[in-house]
Amino acid sequence: MCNDAITVSTTRRTVTIRSILLLLAVALLAGCNSAPKRDPAYAAVPPAAIPPVPRGNGAIYQAGFERAWFENLRARRVGDILVVNLVEETEASHENSGSVSKDNSTSIANPTLFGKALGLGSLTLDQSLSSSSSFSGDGDNEQKNELTGSITVMVTEVLANGYMRVRGEKRIGMTGGNEYIRVSGIVRPEDIDTRNTVESTRIADATLVYVGDGQVSKASQMGWLAKFFISALMPF
Repeated sequence: MCNDAITVSTTRRTVTIRSILLLLAVALLAGCNSAPKRDPAYAAVPPAAIPPVPRGNGAIYQAGFERAWFENLRARRVGDILVVNLVEETEASHENSGSVSKDNSTSIANPTLFGKALGLGSLTLDQSLSSSSSFSGDGDNEQKNELTGSITVMVTEVLANGYMRVRGEKRIGMTGGNEYIRVSGIVRPEDIDTRNTVESTRIADATLVYVGDGQVSKASQMGWLAKFFISALMPF
C-alpha cells in the first residue's frame, strides 16, 4: 500500500513539472513571435468598386469606366496613394519657481484681580502661541522633438469641399523589437506637389505616432515601483 501511494505521488509530481515546463515553453514561443502588429485604425482601404455596366442605354462610353489619357498623378480619389514627408520639429521650455512663508504669534497675559495676578502658587494663566511655516518650489521643463522621413498613406474619404482624409501605417521589424509610424489627417489638394507628396506640417487635424515595442522599448520604460514614487498616491 505504501509503495502504491509513493508511486501515485511521484506520478503527480512528474505531471506537475511537465505542465510547468509546457507553460514556460508556450510563453517563450509567444515571446519569440515579434512580428509587427497591424493597427485597424490605420488600415488601408480599397478603391471604389467599378459599377456594373448598364445594358440597353445605347451609349458608347459608360460612366465609371473612363480612362483619361492626360491627367496628373496627384491623389484625388478614395484608394489613391499619397506620400507624406515628415518634417516635424518642435522645441519648448518652461520654468517656474515660487515660495510661500507664514509666521503667526499669539500671547495672552495673566489676568489680575484687585491688583493681584490670578494663579495657583507658581502657576499662572498667561499663555503664548507661535507658529511658522514656509514652502519653496522650483520646476524646469525642456522638451525637443524631431521626426524626419517619409510614409505612404492612402486616401480614405473625399470630403464635400474636395479635401481628403488620409491615413497610413509603416511597420518596421527589427532584432530588438518593432517600430511603428502612423499618420492620419486631412489634406488639401492644393498642398500636394507634382511628385504626389505633401509635407506633414500641411496636414490638418494631424495625428503622428512613432512608437515601438520589444526588448529595447521595455528597457527604456520606468518600472511600476518607480512610477508609484512619482504618482499622486505618494504622500511625500
